Amino acid sequence: MVEKLAGQGVTDKWVLAAMGHIERHCFVDTALAGQAYEDTSLPIGLSQTISKPNVVARMLELLRGDTPCKLGRVLEIGTGCGYQAAVLSHLASEVYSMERLRGLHQRAIENLRFLRLPNVHLLYGDGTAGYPRGAPYAGIIAAAGGQSVPSAWTDQLAVGGRLVAPVLTPAGGQALVLIEKSPGGLKKTVLEAVSFVPLKSGLS
Repeated sequence: MVEKLAGQGVTDKWVLAAMGHIERHCFVDTALAGQAYEDTSLPIGLSQTISKPNVVARMLELLRGDTPCKLGRVLEIGTGCGYQAAVLSHLASEVYSMERLRGLHQRAIENLRFLRLPNVHLLYGDGTAGYPRGAPYAGIIAAAGGQSVPSAWTDQLAVGGRLVAPVLTPAGGQALVLIEKSPGGLKKTVLEAVSFVPLKSGLS
């Protein structure tokens, strides 16, 4: 899988190494394990999916930017099965990952238990509000797309930090958005089309 990602243009050595450390098949149902290393999204229950490896790598590259070492604290919106949080544990000093669906939150806890990652904190809560207690964050990454990026996220982003999330486009699709925060304000860059589950508030 890592060789395929490199062949597809992923160049960040930190991202490639982190994705090489985490076994993706451990985060999907046994019946789907044979497809775990293909570049495809897979169902994880509750109408949610684990993102394609290429999309995960792309978003993590954007999150890291030109950082020569580990990021500081990172907030992940949408834990899902816990795969990306596990990868992030190798890229950030501390990871706060929030999930609004209790069933997936519990599944992520079980999936990550065997890895014993002391720098990953799994939270059950409404991700649209972010997680103020851990702020400010060097990076924020979202696995669900809404009409716009919630102001709570940009408020909790550190100066010099980067935020990567899917956002709805005027045409009704989704595109990746990179937001960079500087002392002068926010810089927003709209990137390629993507397909993620919708961002929702509340708990379930």
